[in-house]
Amino acid sequence: MQTYEQSLEQAKQFLLKHDDYLVVSHIQPDGDAVSSTVAVGWLLSCLGKKFTLINEGPIPERMRFLLMADRIVNMEQQPLDRMFGHVICVDCADFARVGQTARYFAEDAMILNIDHHPTNNGYGSVALIKPDAAATAEILHDLIDACGLEWTTDIATAIYTGLLTDTGGFRYSNTSPKVMSIASELLGYGVNGPELCETLLESMSLPQMKVLVKALSTMEMTPDGKICWVYVTPEHMQEAGASNEDLEGIVNYPRNIQGVEVGVLFKVIHDHAVKVSLRSAGNVDVAALAQSFGGGGHVRAAGCRLEANLESSIEQVVERVKSLL
Repeated sequence: MQTYEQSLEQAKQFLLKHDDYLVVSHIQPDGDAVSSTVAVGWLLSCLGKKFTLINEGPIPERMRFLLMADRIVNMEQQPLDRMFGHVICVDCADFARVGQTARYFAEDAMILNIDHHPTNNGYGSVALIKPDAAATAEILHDLIDACGLEWTTDIATAIYTGLLTDTGGFRYSNTSPKVMSIASELLGYGVNGPELCETLLESMSLPQMKVLVKALSTMEMTPDGKICWVYVTPEHMQEAGASNEDLEGIVNYPRNIQGVEVGVLFKVIHDHAVKVSLRSAGNVDVAALAQSFGGGGHVRAAGCRLEANLESSIEQVVERVKSLL
C-alpha cells in the first residue's frame, strides 16, 4: 500500500502529464466541495493546463466570492457538448456523488479521485485519499505545495474556506494540529478569517431563517432523549422561499441538544424519496449507518437517500440508530 506522499506524487504526475481536464465536485456542493473545485482550477491554470469546472447544479450564493467560482458551469443551465478523457473528482465520497456530470466522462476516461471521506472506495485511475484529513481542501493544500506553486491571498482564501466549513469553524473533532497549522499559514498569506467566518457561518438569509423555523416546529425525540430529528417538506421549502443551500446546518440543531447522541434531518424530495443528513456526538458511527442505506460520509457526519416516504424513512433510520446505541 502506497504512502500519502507517494499518492501526492502520483496525483502531481497526473496533472503534469495530461491536459484538458473536467473538474467536478459532488451534487449540492458545500464549502469544501466549492473551494476544492476552484483550488484545482487555480492549480491547473498555474500549470498552464486547459480545464472546465462543472457541477450538476448551482453553487451556494455565499461561495461566489471565491476565485474562479464564476467559472463553475451549472450543467442544468449550460449543458456541455463534448466528452472529457481526463477528469478530476474532488470531495466525492463515491462515484455516484458526481451526479449527472458523469455523462461528460468519456467511456475510457482517466479519473483522479481527491477526497477525505473514509467511505471512499478508491475509484478512478489515481486516488489521492486521506481519511484523517479534515477536508479535501487540506489535501489540496498539500498538493499545491507538492507542485511547488507560490501562494496568493486568493488561493489561500479558498483553502481556508474548505477548512473553516468542514470543521464547523474549527470546532469539530477533525480540527487537528495540522489543520490549525495550515490555518495559521493561510492567515499569513492575507486571509481575512473573521470576515470569512461571518460570511460562511454566521449570517443567515431570511429564507434560511424561515425554513429553520419550519424544521424546528417538526422536532421529535425518542423517549430516552438520545435521538432527535426534524424534517422539511417541499411545501416548507416553497413557503419559506428556500433553496437546498438554505438547509445547511439545520441538522446540527437537533444534534446540539444536551443528551442527544444522533441528530437527523429528513428532507422530503417527493412522496417516495427522502434525503437523510446525520450528525453524531461520537458514540455512533453515522458513516457506517449511512453506508448501510447506500450513502456515506464521516464517523460524525454522513448522509444517504431512501426511496421511501417520510414516515417509513423516519422509522427505518431511527430504528437503525437505536440498534447502534
